[in-house]
Parts: sequence; structure tokens; C-alpha cells
Amino acid sequence: MAFCKACGQDIGGAAFCSKCGASQGAAAPVAGSSDSPTAGMEENVAGLLCYLFGWISGLIFLLIDKRSFVRFHGAQAIALNIAFVVVWIGFWIVTVVLGIITAMMHFPIGFLMVFLLPVIAIGFVAIAILCMVKAYQHEKFKVPIIGNIVEKMIG
Repeated sequence: MAFCKACGQDIGGAAFCSKCGASQGAAAPVAGSSDSPTAGMEENVAGLLCYLFGWISGLIFLLIDKRSFVRFHGAQAIALNIAFVVVWIGFWIVTVVLGIITAMMHFPIGFLMVFLLPVIAIGFVAIAILCMVKAYQHEKFKVPIIGNIVEKMIG
């Protein structure tokens, strides 16, 4: 019979008291366990998954995984999505300004800028796929400009 060290409740062989929740000492560690929630996942697979759902999966892996390779790819996935939003906003500002200017000149060419948006989106998706492939191959591939900034931030 074992009793809780804090409240005296009969605990049997439990590691925690069912009455007060106190820990009953160091339990034997489970073989292969670690503090990280992603410990069972290979580093390259976790790096690939950082890019899968954009900034959301990047943020999840950045916060829960302690491995530097995975944290780098998580932060780079977030930065890549931020860069896409910045480019997208800039693109629409240029499109509106060109639309106004060309409409005043009775030469409507600004609307043709809209056809460039899919090209920009496909470019960012291609970069994300390239990052996924490189992460799966255990490479710390840095996107130009973004990768250097992320590397300085992560350390």
C-alpha cells in the first residue's frame, strides 16, 4: 500500500494522487519519450510540415518543437507567408493606381495587372514546395532575404 506524500490518500501504484494531484516521485521514464510533443516525428518530416498549411503550421511547429532545424523552417514558413501578403497588398496598390491613371488617359491598361496575380501566387506556392522538398532532404534551404532574417531571429 502506498500513500500520498502530501495528503495521505491511498494511491496504490499511481504516479499522482487522485485526491490532491500531487506527484509521488520520479516515475520511470517511458522508453523513447521526450519533452517535445513532436519527438516521435523525424526532423525532416516536421520541417516539411511547417510549410503545409502556411503560417499556421509554421507557428505551431515554431512554438512546440525545440529542434533548431524545425524551428528555422517554422519561422521561414511564417516569414514567407508574411512576404506574400506584403507583395499582394503592394500589387493591388499598384493595380489601383495604374487603373486610375490609365482611366484618366482613356487608355485602360491597368486592368491587365489582374492577370499577373495568379503568376505571383503560383510563384509563392512553387517556393513553398521547394522549401518542403529541401526540408525533407535535411537541407537548411534559405529563401533569399527571408532566410537570412529568419536565421538571425532564431539564432
